[in-house]
Amino acid sequence: MKLHKLVFILFLSVFAFSAIAQTESQLRRKKEAIQREIEQLQKNLNKAASGKKLTLQQINTINAQIRLRQEKIGTINSEIKNLDNQISQNTNTVHTLQGQLGELKKEYAGMIRFAQRNRNSYDKMMFVFASRDFNQAYKRIKYLQQFSQYRKKQAGYIENTQQDLNGKIKVLDKTLREKSELLREQEKERERLGKDKNQQSAVLGKLSKQEKQFAQDIASRRRQQKQIDAAISAAIQRAIEAAKRKAAEEARIAAAKRAAEEKAAAERAKAENRPAPAATKAPVVREKTTSEALTATPEAARLSAGFEGNRGRLPWPVATGTVTERFGLHKVDQASYTNDGIDITTADGAAVRAVFAGKVLLVQYIQGRGVVIIMHGEYITVYQNLRNVSVSTGSNVDTKQTIGVVANTGDDAILKFQVRRGNAVLNPEAWISK
Repeated sequence: MKLHKLVFILFLSVFAFSAIAQTESQLRRKKEAIQREIEQLQKNLNKAASGKKLTLQQINTINAQIRLRQEKIGTINSEIKNLDNQISQNTNTVHTLQGQLGELKKEYAGMIRFAQRNRNSYDKMMFVFASRDFNQAYKRIKYLQQFSQYRKKQAGYIENTQQDLNGKIKVLDKTLREKSELLREQEKERERLGKDKNQQSAVLGKLSKQEKQFAQDIASRRRQQKQIDAAISAAIQRAIEAAKRKAAEEARIAAAKRAAEEKAAAERAKAENRPAPAATKAPVVREKTTSEALTATPEAARLSAGFEGNRGRLPWPVATGTVTERFGLHKVDQASYTNDGIDITTADGAAVRAVFAGKVLLVQYIQGRGVVIIMHGEYITVYQNLRNVSVSTGSNVDTKQTIGVVANTGDDAILKFQVRRGNAVLNPEAWISK
């Protein structure tokens, strides 16, 4: 029973260690990915630092860097928590093994003392010959044999338990060293976060001196974006109206066909001198909603369902990048503006990819920058700020198919990405993978 208990404890220990190791690996990969994003943003900041004029991109980059630094510290905290759990589990296992080892040694010592007292072959023979009958003599011989075998097994158990104990102590020491390293890394990241926040304060101080120029830049950005958003909305509205007209035309053709069939049936009844069948009441044809119109065909309905089913799992529109401006209202000093999508800072010359299969609704260059709109049934994705475009209006695209190359805006290559349902804007971060 003690042996079974020991094996069960070791099994649980190995299982728990495997689960913790898997989590540690995931956290380590996440931390490394965050660090790569931070380093890329720092490169962009270093390039922009030589410029005397403060830009909105610089502010967004600093804010994104602070956010990523905080996320990295949170990941380190999770790693430390995992190590604390592992240390606790290994400490409990060590104590259990020490207890089991003590009991095994105690039992083994008792057997050694018994064997010492009965080490003489004459004593063993007397023990056997003192039996009442042959059956008891046979059992005593088997007992002596089994006792010898059990003593050897007990010695093996002690040796194996000692090895397991030494191994667990080594793992415990290694885990404690890893925790110390993580605590040092955490302290360094806190120092860097403090420097980032100081840099943020310095930038905001610089912003107050350039307030007038900065407000003009934001106003110019709003005007440019308004023109682009108007073109996007107009294209989507045209697609919605075309879908509704097509649905209405199909309903009209179906009604005309039904009326013609009823007229033919009435004429046949008249020719055959029998009562004409009662005319059916024409159904009330209502205008389809936007969702119904955009998913009227089986293909469009399938694309819509597929897009919606992949919420939170859609691939990014670029292979690598960082969200440096999020969805919604933004306020910088006294100025404010709204982003209907997200801005993703990526590498120069990065390929832009369709996040899902669909049909290209529009390719248009506005102020020298390419805009691509792709329909996925009732869902629509918008890719803005492309240097060149490799698809055309009306063409079909597959998931992750390259549709162009992102343009460099100022010091950074930034893709502006939107997700819409009809003409309603949605937060893209809720749709792309984490």
